[in-house]
Amino acid sequence: MSTDKLIRNLAIANGVNRRSFLTGATMFGIGAVSTAIVDGCSGGSYMMSTTPVSAAASTDTATNILTAALIAESLAITTYYTALSTQAVITDSNLAGSGGTALNVSASGSQVNVAYLQGALLEEVSHAQTLRSLLGLATDGSGDAGAGIPQSFYFPSGTFASLSGFLPVLLALETAFIGAYMTAVEEFASMAAGFNGFSSTQVNPASSGSNLTQADLILYAKVASSILGVESEHRALVRAIPSVTLASPNYGTINLIPANNVNYESSDSFTGLITSVSGDSTTTAAAALGPFISAGTNPDMVATVAAQANFSSVVTASVAANVTGGIPSAE
Repeated sequence: MSTDKLIRNLAIANGVNRRSFLTGATMFGIGAVSTAIVDGCSGGSYMMSTTPVSAAASTDTATNILTAALIAESLAITTYYTALSTQAVITDSNLAGSGGTALNVSASGSQVNVAYLQGALLEEVSHAQTLRSLLGLATDGSGDAGAGIPQSFYFPSGTFASLSGFLPVLLALETAFIGAYMTAVEEFASMAAGFNGFSSTQVNPASSGSNLTQADLILYAKVASSILGVESEHRALVRAIPSVTLASPNYGTINLIPANNVNYESSDSFTGLITSVSGDSTTTAAAALGPFISAGTNPDMVATVAAQANFSSVVTASVAANVTGGIPSAE
């Protein structure tokens, strides 16, 4: 099944219209965020003032990419944490089971599946910390609100009412994250090469008055690809949560066998993170995630989870100890 068809099926199953998902409201605050990062603000762990970037107005800047990615990671953290801490989702027999919790899986549940969600949460936290560091923000998230990162997200009705409501939305989000990071890799590479209208002169938001070097841009492409790989693992593991068989492979309208069912990951036809090189704003990652960012399309508001490193209320110590590793080194 193609990614486009899969997402369309997920949308139908969960009341998320494919068109509204891709052509919804522009990502909330992204213009303000970009301006804040370029213009800067004073304060030790907050963004420092920088010189204006001379990139073409028709393309994303490095700061655009990093900011859009941080918003996506904040959304992912909130999504995983809410599922792990919401009884209607976590007590499904495919997760902690009846009477179970994220920290105390019942005999009828699956410790392995709960651990997957716990590990994914910690991985998204690590991604967000890395992005904050590259943006010059405090890695604990204390500067997010001042930088314009949304403090609430909006989900389709019923997302956290059951696993059957949650899983298709999560799968759609992970597919969008994969597409966004694929686009980020392409754009960082284009910046490094000065290709397709992208400028190799890019402000370094973490260092006042300086620009990113070509080596920085190449490394950022590598970092984006390393995160893309993990998001791809999340997508496959999401599909492996429900108990299905070869004889009965469907969970709702989704065929889940095999769990990893794509030869190549899809960019979901994105032509930019915030600014589209084609001029079509409906084909950006910002448009795809827009309904989760601003009120209107999705009715269920969830407060953004504090971006702390310790999530002991929903993650067992043994899982936390086994989620390790850092960003790849430059060549």
